[in-house]
Amino acid sequence: MRAPIGLRISSKRRASGLSQAELSRRAGISASYLNLIERNKRHVGGSLLIRLAEALELDIGELSGDAEHRLIAEVEEALADPLLSGLAAPSAHDLVAQQPAAALAIARLHRAYQGAQANADDYADRLRADPLLAQMLHGVLSGITAVRSSAEILEDVADLDEAERRHFIQSIARGTRGLSETARGLVGQFEVDAKARRLSPMRELDDLIFENDNYFPALEQAAVGLRAAIEAEGPFGEATLVAILGRRFGITVERSASREIDAVGFPGQYRYDAVARSMWFQTSAVAATRQFQLTRLFGELVASAAIEREVGASALASTASRRLGYRALSSYLAGAVIFPYAAFLAQAEAVHYDIEALQQAYGASFEQVAHRLVTLRKPGEGGVPFAFLRSDPAGRLTKHFPLPGLPLPSAGHACPLWAIYEAFRTPERAVRQLVQFPDGSRYLFVARAQARRPASFSDRTIHTSIMLACDALQADRTVYGAGLALADPAFDVPVGPSCRLCSRRDCAERQEEATAAGGLPMPVRAPLIARSFDVGED
Repeated sequence: MRAPIGLRISSKRRASGLSQAELSRRAGISASYLNLIERNKRHVGGSLLIRLAEALELDIGELSGDAEHRLIAEVEEALADPLLSGLAAPSAHDLVAQQPAAALAIARLHRAYQGAQANADDYADRLRADPLLAQMLHGVLSGITAVRSSAEILEDVADLDEAERRHFIQSIARGTRGLSETARGLVGQFEVDAKARRLSPMRELDDLIFENDNYFPALEQAAVGLRAAIEAEGPFGEATLVAILGRRFGITVERSASREIDAVGFPGQYRYDAVARSMWFQTSAVAATRQFQLTRLFGELVASAAIEREVGASALASTASRRLGYRALSSYLAGAVIFPYAAFLAQAEAVHYDIEALQQAYGASFEQVAHRLVTLRKPGEGGVPFAFLRSDPAGRLTKHFPLPGLPLPSAGHACPLWAIYEAFRTPERAVRQLVQFPDGSRYLFVARAQARRPASFSDRTIHTSIMLACDALQADRTVYGAGLALADPAFDVPVGPSCRLCSRRDCAERQEEATAAGGLPMPVRAPLIARSFDVGED
């Protein structure tokens, strides 16, 4: 259920000792309109909500109930787990409202369970696919067979002479020593860090971003120095970056049409070889990609200590999450260098967050601009709070930055009605969508699908879709909110977080059986096994 913002405003106003007349005067609205807002009879627009928060001397998050929203979404996900099927549990909203500590415990336990399940899946995959483990297990079985065979001979053959008996005893001793060594090696393959993984690496990274509100002042400050160092060599851009990397670090920049493996083992459009001091780009890499990756490389070489401090001071517990954290924060730093905070925020406000206009102004890609918009969270000088998502053509979410309150699935696929999937139908063209979730929360979605430029005729053109999302209360601050019925929820697109977590029983696009609170199956209007054959055929 959506946080009652009107009641929050009323409660905060009374706690501050303000009358409706005084608060309405400070916010620049009539007392009668404020009365309607406090009774939840009127929706509060983004700019008005900001004025009310300023008049009450509060952070806007205290009025919107962001943290509460996020906990509700996590508890709903936990209660929808099939493991809890048949449990008559209260709703997630009631739990958070009445027993916040218990709700937090449920969310944390579910995360721990997911981490343990992920570890078990990893081990099962390794047992099936790792040739070393298969060889070691075969060695254990062979050793046991040999020891058993020698022991049976000693037990069953009574007329063995002393030399033969000593030979079999020695054979058993050798076999058991070999078994012991193999077993120690096998155990070593499954040893984990002292800090056992409690969450998936991506969930840990999500927590780091959420706890910092996706704003890292130390990296912003480092970015100011990096930008000044680059501009001391010439105008900011690819040519100056190539020159400064060559002069200061002896790094050469090469381009070819070949396909190479990047630093994390995937074929990519760029790769840095630290030994050869060479930065390689595929010829298909556009200028925006080259500029961003050269900036990130410069940042990692000059300001690695600043990145390491942020990673080290965080709650990232596993090696994988720390590696992801370093990569994400180095990208954050690069974005802060390319899009200086104050200038970029002013430009974004001037064009009402028109991403295409910002692309042209900074020579950047849609995804790079979207990433930077998500980081405009400086206290007292913030932009519109956005969530960020990226999807591959199969619909799987491959990257996301959370927004408190927006019920994002932690992995897999989102609701098929979301604009992030609709954008695949009109590549290179932004689509917008005003949506409403079953709990009444409303969001503006803006998405665009784009393709990586092929390097040759044999290359496949694979699209990805990028989406930004903001609370509908903020939509009037963006160019994408113009012309939409922001004050009338009747025109919203009814959506959910994902089919399994959605309570809309009559949705024609449902692809998976829904589960209610506690994991109870909810009836849908037609059997899923029958509907799976006719989706998209009408």
